[in-house]
Amino acid sequence: MSSINDTTLPSTFNRLAWSNLTAQSAEQIALAAAPIVAVLLLGVGEGQTGLLQTALTLPFVLFAIPAGLLADRASRRLLMAGAEALRTLALLAILALLWLNLMTLPLLAGLGFTAVCGTVVYSVAAPALVPSLVTPQLLPAANARIELARTVAFASGPALGGALVGWVGAAPAFGFAAAMSAIAVVLLSGLVEPVRAPTPRRHPLQEIREGAGFVMHHALLRPVFVTQFIFNTGSFLLLAVFVPYAVHHLGLSATGVGVVLGMYGVGMVVGALLATRVMRRLPFGTVIGLGPVTGFVAAGVMALTTIIPTPLLAGLGFFLLGVGPILWVISTTTLRQSVTPPRLLGRVSAINIMSYAARPLGSAFGAIVGGLFGAEVCLYLALAIFAAQAVVILMSPAVGLDRQPEMVSDAAPLRAC
Repeated sequence: MSSINDTTLPSTFNRLAWSNLTAQSAEQIALAAAPIVAVLLLGVGEGQTGLLQTALTLPFVLFAIPAGLLADRASRRLLMAGAEALRTLALLAILALLWLNLMTLPLLAGLGFTAVCGTVVYSVAAPALVPSLVTPQLLPAANARIELARTVAFASGPALGGALVGWVGAAPAFGFAAAMSAIAVVLLSGLVEPVRAPTPRRHPLQEIREGAGFVMHHALLRPVFVTQFIFNTGSFLLLAVFVPYAVHHLGLSATGVGVVLGMYGVGMVVGALLATRVMRRLPFGTVIGLGPVTGFVAAGVMALTTIIPTPLLAGLGFFLLGVGPILWVISTTTLRQSVTPPRLLGRVSAINIMSYAARPLGSAFGAIVGGLFGAEVCLYLALAIFAAQAVVILMSPAVGLDRQPEMVSDAAPLRAC
């Protein structure tokens, strides 16, 4: 994380950044360990592990909007600390049940569901908190720092979780994750959050409609949301069919599949490390367009493997699928923070997370189309989907922005740009 100059970012933000690293690491280690425990210790099959994964992703759909509402009503620091403490308790409960040999699949799913609820609240509140901790000029660097931490955890967490289970057992793996989560709580507890002006309380549905309406009627944020929804559909369509495609069409072993998929994480790390330099040298809107265009190129490279079946192309495709979208996340998060009144940031952040609902849609497309027509057709369909998301963003006014927009205050009227 040395590529981002820590001395330019205030110490209060650095506490948030380090808490983000430990929290994201705890999440990824636990997410990797849970299915391993289910299969090796509980002896469950594919269908039951699918149900476990559903339990571990459902909170993003169920609780993102309520979390956004809370983030705009309460102290975001306290909300994040409380959410992380909830995750710590859930992981400690898993640890205790494993030590006592009392773990069952329903208990693992229920406690995992609870832990992910903490993840959802943290993920919604953190982007809403960042603009109050740094100056507008430092927003891109701050968001890059946050994404770099998330990327490092995403790239290393699953491998570390699997290694911990293999080396020292399931219980210590969850214990390590709980310790990382507890460190995040301590870091958040010492963070100084600027006081926000109180806002009048209204009916929750009215406030939710206000946040959703702001995104859907905003000339810059609406195409960003649509692009992200389409991107998630295409990327999870690719992920749903890649493993059997790689084994049967590219002739890869399990190790080879892991190496190719690992290029996605490598791309994410490279993109996060380069983000601040790229955003200094290119127009702001150009950086926004880079992610979707790179995603389209990545899908094209993956489709090319149906003609030239080499794992080198597949690895390049996943690398591009990682490096471009990280630039997208950092630039669009900065855009969202700049054009959204602070009192709406939690709800707008929650609406953004709702685009994750496209992920099971993409997986379902992969299951249906792959089952009926084969993985090759899925790759061509993914290419068409990635083309659509690139067209949406390239036709939007967002790519025409020469620089980061001026920060909007709570006094600004709510209107479309």
